[in-house]
Amino acid sequence: MTPAAGTEVHVDVEGRTLTISNLDKVLYPRTGTTKGEVLNYYAQVSPVLLPHLKDRAVTRIRWPNGVEKASFFEKNAPAGTPSWVRTAEVPTTGSRTGKGDGTIRFPICDDLATLTWLANLASLELHVHQWTVEEDGTPRNPDRLVIDLDPGEPAGLHECAQVALMVRDALAERDLGCTPVTSGSKGLHLYAPMDGSLDSDGTTALAKEVAETLQKEHGDLVTSVMTKAKRPGKVFLDWSQNSGSKTTVSPYSLRGKERPTAATPLSWEEVEAGAEDDLALDQFTMGEVLERIAELGDVFEA
Repeated sequence: MTPAAGTEVHVDVEGRTLTISNLDKVLYPRTGTTKGEVLNYYAQVSPVLLPHLKDRAVTRIRWPNGVEKASFFEKNAPAGTPSWVRTAEVPTTGSRTGKGDGTIRFPICDDLATLTWLANLASLELHVHQWTVEEDGTPRNPDRLVIDLDPGEPAGLHECAQVALMVRDALAERDLGCTPVTSGSKGLHLYAPMDGSLDSDGTTALAKEVAETLQKEHGDLVTSVMTKAKRPGKVFLDWSQNSGSKTTVSPYSLRGKERPTAATPLSWEEVEAGAEDDLALDQFTMGEVLERIAELGDVFEA
């Protein structure tokens, strides 16, 4: 039996007692997807999601009244954060907060209890930096480089797949491999593991170099310029998400779109098919993601 609207239930999650509310609240009106279904998705996807969040400061985008209502970004751990939630005091220097040399107390989502707590707050989107933190909260050098492929209409996933193959080759020339992930929105993200020898400025410069090189070689399809007026019909290679203050939606995180889509790791065979056929790739819903995991496991790790 589904609890009545407004009812609170107490659940035990790995030894932590959480108060869960409004399980029947519809968060995705177009599909009728409820908060209870969102909590169930995050519980089921946690074995493959949590490794991508481990030791990373989490910025959340919350939709307390569903995706058709207002949302807000949240970096600091909110009032009422349970004492058992791991947090990290991270310097804001270089961020866009305008607060100078202050700090932000981010939650770190390393376990299912914390993930459930965040999902209960309608934190549909979980965004993380390209760096992890030490036990004391000190940011390490980035352990990955990310390039966000953002299509300008009428370009779409088909064009992103074509450009992803170009980026893969460009990174391979620099002795880097990469993994493709749908953004859950419009485009693709490409993740390249780094050995920690470069700081955020270094990885940003490297990503920008790749983007500008591909723009010179394939200017009919690729742009490295952020100005949206320059992007119709092209794929923007967003290199800026490697900045120390920037974040990218985590693999397997939901998105606050009309449908409950999620960022989804792909195989390169799927990307190659998408580059050939403009109908071969689409964004995956949370149900489709769970089916993929049951069949394929974590394609990101594979």
